[in-house]
Amino acid sequence: MKSNQAKYRISTMCRTLGVSTSGYYAWLLRAPSARRQRDIALGDRVEAIHRRSRNTYGRPRIKAELKDDGILISNDRLARLMRERQLQGASRRKGIRTTVRDRDARPAPDLVDRKFVAKAPNKLWVADITYVPTYAGFLFLAIVLDAFSRRVVGWATSSNMKTQLVLDALPRGALKSGQSRALENRPRSVGTLK
Repeated sequence: MKSNQAKYRISTMCRTLGVSTSGYYAWLLRAPSARRQRDIALGDRVEAIHRRSRNTYGRPRIKAELKDDGILISNDRLARLMRERQLQGASRRKGIRTTVRDRDARPAPDLVDRKFVAKAPNKLWVADITYVPTYAGFLFLAIVLDAFSRRVVGWATSSNMKTQLVLDALPRGALKSGQSRALENRPRSVGTLK
Protein backbone atom coordinates (compact mmCIF):
# COMPACT_ATOMS: atom_id res chain seq x y z
CA MET A 1 0.00 0.00 0.00
CA LYS A 2 2.86 2.32 0.81
CA SER A 3 4.28 2.00 -2.70
CA ASN A 4 0.88 2.70 -4.32
CA GLN A 5 -0.24 5.61 -2.16
CA ALA A 6 0.81 8.11 -4.85
CA LYS A 7 -1.75 6.56 -7.24
CA TYR A 8 -4.59 5.58 -4.89
CA ARG A 9 -6.01 6.88 -1.63
CA ILE A 10 -5.15 4.84 1.47
CA SER A 11 -8.82 4.53 2.39
CA THR A 12 -9.65 3.09 -1.06
CA MET A 13 -6.84 0.50 -0.85
CA CYS A 14 -7.85 -0.45 2.71
CA ARG A 15 -11.44 -0.98 1.61
CA THR A 16 -10.31 -3.06 -1.38
CA LEU A 17 -8.03 -5.22 0.78
CA GLY A 18 -10.57 -5.54 3.60
CA VAL A 19 -8.41 -3.73 6.16
CA SER A 20 -9.50 -0.88 8.40
CA THR A 21 -7.75 2.44 7.79
CA SER A 22 -6.98 2.84 11.49
CA GLY A 23 -5.55 -0.70 11.59
CA TYR A 24 -3.25 0.11 8.67
CA TYR A 25 -1.94 3.29 10.34
CA ALA A 26 -1.49 1.43 13.65
CA TRP A 27 0.51 -1.26 11.86
CA LEU A 28 2.58 1.41 10.08
CA LEU A 29 3.57 3.09 13.36
CA ARG A 30 4.01 -0.13 15.36
CA ALA A 31 7.53 -1.20 16.34
CA PRO A 32 8.86 -4.36 14.66
CA SER A 33 8.02 -7.65 16.41
CA ALA A 34 10.55 -9.33 18.68
CA ARG A 35 11.32 -11.91 15.96
CA ARG A 36 11.84 -9.18 13.37
CA GLN A 37 14.17 -7.35 15.75
CA ARG A 38 16.16 -10.58 16.26
CA ASP A 39 16.27 -11.05 12.47
CA ILE A 40 17.62 -7.52 12.03
CA ALA A 41 20.36 -8.08 14.64
CA LEU A 42 21.23 -11.50 13.20
CA GLY A 43 21.21 -10.08 9.67
CA ASP A 44 23.70 -7.41 10.74
CA ARG A 45 25.94 -10.14 12.14
CA VAL A 46 25.63 -12.20 8.92
CA GLU A 47 26.45 -9.14 6.84
CA ALA A 48 29.52 -8.40 8.99
CA ILE A 49 30.80 -11.98 8.54
CA HIS A 50 30.18 -11.74 4.79
CA ARG A 51 32.05 -8.42 4.57
CA ARG A 52 34.92 -9.78 6.70
CA SER A 53 35.32 -12.64 4.21
CA ARG A 54 35.61 -10.06 1.39
CA ASN A 55 32.16 -11.10 0.13
CA THR A 56 33.24 -14.68 -0.54
CA TYR A 57 31.47 -16.69 2.19
CA GLY A 58 28.20 -18.32 1.32
CA ARG A 59 25.56 -19.93 3.53
CA PRO A 60 27.59 -22.97 4.73
CA ARG A 61 30.63 -20.96 5.86
CA ILE A 62 28.56 -18.19 7.44
CA LYS A 63 26.58 -20.84 9.32
CA ALA A 64 29.85 -22.40 10.56
CA GLU A 65 31.08 -18.98 11.74
CA LEU A 66 27.82 -18.36 13.60
CA LYS A 67 28.02 -21.84 15.16
CA ASP A 68 31.57 -21.09 16.35
CA ASP A 69 30.13 -17.97 18.01
CA GLY A 70 27.46 -20.11 19.70
CA ILE A 71 24.57 -19.03 17.45
CA LEU A 72 22.47 -21.84 16.00
CA ILE A 73 20.40 -20.97 12.93
CA SER A 74 18.50 -23.02 10.38
CA ASN A 75 19.57 -23.11 6.75
CA ASP A 76 16.25 -21.62 5.61
CA ARG A 77 16.42 -18.68 8.02
CA LEU A 78 20.02 -17.93 7.09
CA ALA A 79 19.20 -18.15 3.38
CA ARG A 80 16.26 -15.77 3.89
CA LEU A 81 18.40 -13.24 5.78
CA MET A 82 21.08 -13.41 3.08
CA ARG A 83 18.47 -13.02 0.34
CA GLU A 84 16.92 -9.98 2.08
CA ARG A 85 20.34 -8.30 2.14
CA GLN A 86 21.32 -9.59 -1.31
CA LEU A 87 24.37 -11.44 0.02
CA GLN A 88 25.81 -14.24 -2.08
CA GLY A 89 28.94 -16.34 -1.76
CA ALA A 90 31.57 -16.47 -4.46
CA SER A 91 31.86 -19.68 -6.48
CA ARG A 92 35.18 -21.01 -7.73
CA ARG A 93 33.53 -23.13 -10.37
CA LYS A 94 33.83 -21.91 -13.89
CA GLY A 95 30.66 -21.88 -15.90
CA ILE A 96 30.65 -24.03 -18.98
CA ARG A 97 29.00 -23.16 -22.24
CA THR A 98 27.53 -26.42 -23.44
CA THR A 99 25.58 -25.22 -26.44
CA VAL A 100 26.59 -22.88 -29.22
CA ARG A 101 23.46 -22.19 -31.21
CA ASP A 102 23.67 -21.96 -34.97
CA ARG A 103 21.41 -19.03 -35.87
CA ASP A 104 21.05 -20.23 -39.46
CA ALA A 105 20.04 -23.79 -38.56
CA ARG A 106 16.41 -24.80 -38.78
CA PRO A 107 14.96 -25.77 -35.37
CA ALA A 108 14.21 -29.45 -34.90
CA PRO A 109 10.50 -30.31 -35.24
CA ASP A 110 8.54 -31.07 -32.06
CA LEU A 111 7.29 -34.54 -32.96
CA VAL A 112 5.36 -35.11 -29.71
CA ASP A 113 3.89 -31.60 -29.39
CA ARG A 114 5.35 -31.24 -25.85
CA LYS A 115 3.23 -34.18 -24.61
CA PHE A 116 5.67 -36.48 -22.88
CA VAL A 117 3.23 -39.25 -22.01
CA ALA A 118 2.84 -42.68 -23.55
CA LYS A 119 0.03 -45.23 -23.34
CA ALA A 120 2.35 -48.26 -23.30
CA PRO A 121 6.02 -49.07 -22.73
CA ASN A 122 8.53 -48.32 -25.51
CA LYS A 123 6.14 -46.14 -27.52
CA LEU A 124 7.93 -42.88 -26.70
CA TRP A 125 11.49 -42.35 -25.58
CA VAL A 126 12.84 -38.98 -24.50
CA ALA A 127 16.48 -38.00 -24.08
CA ASP A 128 18.48 -35.40 -22.20
CA ILE A 129 22.12 -34.45 -21.81
CA THR A 130 23.76 -33.11 -18.68
CA TYR A 131 27.27 -32.61 -17.45
CA VAL A 132 29.01 -33.51 -14.21
CA PRO A 133 32.00 -31.46 -13.05
CA THR A 134 34.95 -33.67 -12.02
CA TYR A 135 38.56 -32.96 -11.06
CA ALA A 136 39.64 -34.06 -14.54
CA GLY A 137 37.14 -31.79 -16.32
CA PHE A 138 33.53 -32.25 -17.32
CA LEU A 139 31.89 -35.61 -17.91
CA PHE A 140 28.90 -35.43 -20.24
CA LEU A 141 26.02 -37.86 -19.72
CA ALA A 142 23.23 -38.65 -22.20
CA ILE A 143 20.17 -40.50 -20.92
CA VAL A 144 17.23 -42.07 -22.79
CA LEU A 145 14.02 -42.52 -20.77
CA ASP A 146 10.89 -44.50 -21.53
CA ALA A 147 8.08 -41.91 -21.22
CA PHE A 148 5.62 -44.57 -20.00
CA SER A 149 7.61 -46.10 -17.13
CA ARG A 150 10.09 -43.22 -16.61
CA ARG A 151 12.75 -45.92 -16.62
CA VAL A 152 16.26 -45.29 -17.97
CA VAL A 153 16.52 -47.43 -21.07
CA GLY A 154 19.84 -46.12 -22.32
CA TRP A 155 22.79 -43.98 -21.32
CA ALA A 156 26.28 -43.04 -22.43
CA THR A 157 29.11 -40.85 -21.17
CA SER A 158 31.81 -38.91 -22.94
CA SER A 159 34.39 -36.20 -22.38
CA ASN A 160 32.75 -34.08 -25.09
CA MET A 161 29.21 -33.22 -26.05
CA LYS A 162 28.96 -34.24 -29.67
CA THR A 163 26.19 -35.98 -31.58
CA GLN A 164 27.89 -39.34 -31.09
CA LEU A 165 27.17 -39.17 -27.36
CA VAL A 166 23.41 -39.28 -27.94
CA LEU A 167 23.77 -41.96 -30.59
CA ASP A 168 25.81 -44.07 -28.15
CA ALA A 169 22.98 -43.84 -25.60
CA LEU A 170 20.41 -45.18 -28.09
CA PRO A 171 21.71 -48.72 -28.73
CA ARG A 172 21.67 -49.56 -25.04
CA GLY A 173 18.00 -48.64 -24.85
CA ALA A 174 17.13 -50.32 -28.13
CA LEU A 175 18.91 -53.54 -27.25
CA LYS A 176 17.60 -53.58 -23.70
CA SER A 177 13.96 -53.24 -24.74
CA GLY A 178 14.26 -55.25 -27.99
CA GLN A 179 11.93 -52.84 -29.80
CA SER A 180 14.06 -51.35 -32.55
CA ARG A 181 15.58 -53.60 -35.23
CA ALA A 182 16.88 -50.57 -37.16
CA LEU A 183 19.04 -49.51 -34.24
CA GLU A 184 20.28 -53.05 -33.57
CA ASN A 185 21.99 -53.11 -36.98
CA ARG A 186 23.98 -49.91 -36.34
CA PRO A 187 27.66 -50.23 -35.40
CA ARG A 188 27.94 -49.78 -31.64
CA SER A 189 30.44 -47.70 -29.69
CA VAL A 190 29.07 -47.57 -26.18
CA GLY A 191 30.69 -45.52 -23.39
CA THR A 192 31.08 -46.98 -19.93
CA LEU A 193 31.28 -45.53 -16.44
CA LYS A 194 34.50 -46.28 -14.57
